[in-house]
Amino acid sequence: MNENLLKFITCGSVDDGKSTLIGHLLYDAKLLFTDQEKALVLDSKIGSREGKIDYSLLLDGLMAEREQGITIDVAYRYFSTENRSFIVADTPGHEEYTRNMAVGASFASLAVILVDASQDVQIQTKRHARICALMGIRHFVFAVNKMDTVCYEQARFTKIQRHIKVLMAEFDYDTLCMIPVSATEGDNVVRQSKNMRWYNGLPLLAYLEKIDVTDEEGEKGFTMPVQRVCRPDQNFRGFQGQISSGEIAVGEEITVLPSKEKAVVTKILQGDKSVAKSKKGHAVTIQLDTEVDISRGCVLQKDAEVEVGSLFEASLLWMDENNLVEGGSFLLKLGMQLIPAVIMRIKYKIDVNTGAEVYAETIYKNELAVCEISTGSKVVFDCFAKNRELGSFILIDRVSNQTAAGGVVRQPLARDNNLRWHEMDVTKGMREKCLQQKAITVWMTGLSGAGKSTLANELEKTLISLGKHTMLLDGDNVRMGLNKDLGFKEKDRVENIRRVAEVAKLMNDAGLIVIASFISPYQLDRRMARDIVGGGFVEVYVSTPLEECEKRDVKGLYQKAREGKISNFTGISSAYEKPERAEIVIDTSKHDISDCINMIMKVLEAYL
Repeated sequence: MNENLLKFITCGSVDDGKSTLIGHLLYDAKLLFTDQEKALVLDSKIGSREGKIDYSLLLDGLMAEREQGITIDVAYRYFSTENRSFIVADTPGHEEYTRNMAVGASFASLAVILVDASQDVQIQTKRHARICALMGIRHFVFAVNKMDTVCYEQARFTKIQRHIKVLMAEFDYDTLCMIPVSATEGDNVVRQSKNMRWYNGLPLLAYLEKIDVTDEEGEKGFTMPVQRVCRPDQNFRGFQGQISSGEIAVGEEITVLPSKEKAVVTKILQGDKSVAKSKKGHAVTIQLDTEVDISRGCVLQKDAEVEVGSLFEASLLWMDENNLVEGGSFLLKLGMQLIPAVIMRIKYKIDVNTGAEVYAETIYKNELAVCEISTGSKVVFDCFAKNRELGSFILIDRVSNQTAAGGVVRQPLARDNNLRWHEMDVTKGMREKCLQQKAITVWMTGLSGAGKSTLANELEKTLISLGKHTMLLDGDNVRMGLNKDLGFKEKDRVENIRRVAEVAKLMNDAGLIVIASFISPYQLDRRMARDIVGGGFVEVYVSTPLEECEKRDVKGLYQKAREGKISNFTGISSAYEKPERAEIVIDTSKHDISDCINMIMKVLEAYL
């Protein structure tokens, strides 16, 4: 690991000159190859600077970027001077591409945030500063750019300095530097500016060569998430990963999490070289003295105060087009662990302008929020301030498989540590044996009027006639009791399905066959229900067309919805997402009730 390597990010608002700054830095520092320099001169002749060199072209490689004069994707550049090696991520400033900026910030130790001297600190500048702080960056450089457009006025720079200090007062940081520059003219980029003799500090490149970003804080104990189990033959079993904190030596005892089994390190390999010890940042293969059950996602630790739990508080940047509401179900990727997770509570969102904590029921794209997250099983984690590897995560949309949010762990929630699952002497299997049946959940979904309740009622009668023990959960009935406190907003609908799924699971544990009849319009909610219930979940999609459902509308609900008297009505003013992999699909407009029940029972035979 190169201790002299500086990884930094350039960010800021749209058109503040990020790409131009880095391009001019590379050009003036003579860090370009001859063919790159010639290509830059040629490309600039048809650019936006009337034939003058357009330094941004060195970073903006996409055709759309060159046409619009903006950065869209993250551009990484690797370069070295006599004093240091660098990796820079030039990130987009447009709000639409905030997620791309966050990706760049996640790898950096230092942020160079640009501010247009003629525009002052913008909303996107503030958002980027907050995202950098969220991602753990503790070293900040504010490059007040385009000083040539304000005639290199010191008073203008001093005014912006005050605004930057007010913004940064909210964050914990180690270093803060403000440099007046002109990216197009090269003032204070590589060499001291003759136009701003009132500035006595270092130019940007000299400052970046000098700054020490060594992190002396953080987790002191050893931790290593296991990325891969290596077993080329029967005589070798090694556990591979990158050490995220501390150091480890041959002969030391480690603990495997979450199982808490212990073993002694017998060998450490860095590549194919055997070493006596290794430390943070190195990729290693570790061999142990005993056969321990270790797989991808486990964590090896020694003298580290990491957490093993299923509930924590987190700060996150929401990146998805779909809004975040309480009860949202995702896949959480933390370290090498990938597990189901639910947003249990939105505590507040953060006002981009003021940093104030604002009450919110819904989080929109590019907003910052603090939430409580519950995982489907025990996860090994740490506070981000102590361990970046075990304290950072992403949330993945379970339908689209796209990244929905990036976040960091703020703290474990103590109430999780006070709860323990009690193993009972009487098990689910024993209850099933007494009832002489296999406990399953038959989940019926479809539009209002599709025939779910009618089918559910007939199915239960059929099962009872066969001597089965059942329980029918109907949408309207549940909302009159258990869920009478819930409305029909998106977060209420999510919570409605979550509660019903938990009840179905408990009834399955009692050995009962559960029939659940709910519109349950969203794929994510049905998938969450399937995960909660576990094995024995049978989804029945009652696919009766909307036109037929409206004809059967004895309550007149569809008519009221079309007249605007009922909001959020599924099929009219709220979407219904059709199941993609339902075990049973039935259109009640094409089959009579007895045929439908026969079709369902034929499939259920394999489960019962």
